[in-house]
Amino acid sequence: MTFEENNQFGYKPNEPEETTAGSHPDTTAWTANAAETTDAYAQTHPDMNTAAPNGYTQDGQPFYSAPDTSYGTWQQEPTAPQWGMAEPPKKKHGKGGLIALLLVGCFLLGLAGSAAGTILLNSKWLGGLTSNQQEESSGTNGSSLNTSDDSTTAPTSVTDVADATANSVVEITTESVTTGNFFQQQILTGAGSGVIITADGYIVTNNHVIEDSSKITVTLRDGTKHEAKLVGTDVQTDLAVIKIEANGLTPAVFGDSDDLKVGEQAIVIGNPLGQLGGSVTSGIISALDREITIGGQVMNLLQIDAAVNPGNSGGGLFNAKGELVGVINAKSSGEDVEGIGFAIPSNTAKKVADELMKNGYVSGRASLGISVVQIDDAQTALMYRVDNIGVYILSVNEGSAAEKAGLQAGDRIVTINDTEVMETADLTAVLSTLNVGDQVKLTISRSGKIGTATVTLQEQTPSKSGQESAESSAA
Repeated sequence: MTFEENNQFGYKPNEPEETTAGSHPDTTAWTANAAETTDAYAQTHPDMNTAAPNGYTQDGQPFYSAPDTSYGTWQQEPTAPQWGMAEPPKKKHGKGGLIALLLVGCFLLGLAGSAAGTILLNSKWLGGLTSNQQEESSGTNGSSLNTSDDSTTAPTSVTDVADATANSVVEITTESVTTGNFFQQQILTGAGSGVIITADGYIVTNNHVIEDSSKITVTLRDGTKHEAKLVGTDVQTDLAVIKIEANGLTPAVFGDSDDLKVGEQAIVIGNPLGQLGGSVTSGIISALDREITIGGQVMNLLQIDAAVNPGNSGGGLFNAKGELVGVINAKSSGEDVEGIGFAIPSNTAKKVADELMKNGYVSGRASLGISVVQIDDAQTALMYRVDNIGVYILSVNEGSAAEKAGLQAGDRIVTINDTEVMETADLTAVLSTLNVGDQVKLTISRSGKIGTATVTLQEQTPSKSGQESAESSAA
């Protein structure tokens, strides 16, 4: 690595005296929705753990659940044939008598066909969502994920969807230990939601709901509580899988989020405010493929207008057929902002959950082998004792390609492959387009000098990337 003098940059950050981090003052906060911490960091990131349920504040956002009205196609009942004069004498079997007999036969056949059509129509409507849910659930074997066969297309009401899916959504409470002033330890509690994805106890939720937790408790709809173990997390998609020891559960049926259309009905079930488990709100799909940056990660999310509150994170987004089409993970915060929530598409959630169940991490992800911290305001810069905003290396994984390339904690990443890096999202956006084994060129500022380094990307695994805190991200 070669360096040249640069008086503008190059202040090596020391370890911060505190563990909070700010956010860009000019950026509207996209916050994840678990009811979590009450420290200073939570003022700009309301998705972190909260000390107690009494600390929650309710948005007061009303919602309107419009019943789904469907119209059948009606056909006018055939008019009875008009009869003529009195029937000719029986001994005369002319053409008029034959025609009359044919008309009577057609009339009777028409009545029979109408009755049969009515029976078939009622059968189709009564089959509806419930039979589809039962068919899919009975097909679950072991830890396989449940996918809809799209055999039922009849629309249903919000009531039907809530009845069919309520047992698949759970409440999650967490405990984490933190060290405060004078080395005093405190236990912080948090709350969120989760969705059962297998009959034997695998549950998908958000990474930020269970992040850094020492204890995770799951409450089923019937009030039964289970202690859960962490199976795996994925910071990039904000997803996590946990497991409870239980059998015979009701897993959600995965729908195809690629088939969603703007204006479709959207039904949210979760645990708002951490104490209102099983709450149902409804609205529509407002937009598809919204590119949103949350926690330094660029995500493509579904936008909905159904009411979403802290504690809904990890809960289910269902369509009118009762299929899981998304996992709630964020809402827009700010003054006069209502009716803007976001969900991870079900196709993404299904793929990531399957990887986490098999490997404990998402395989094939390219990584530099470092953890970084974003410094984007004067307060955070002062806390880290630096004079420049930007993305700094917080730690370098032992034995990683970054270590071999000479990167060090305290280096500020100026560019990656000639792309300027001012936020963590700039770094992760470039890495998401690359594969394991690709080489990247980094421009680094260190101690008043500018240098370059070439790093060969490696696969990101838990042992190499570690678990990131709220203020740092793996790269």
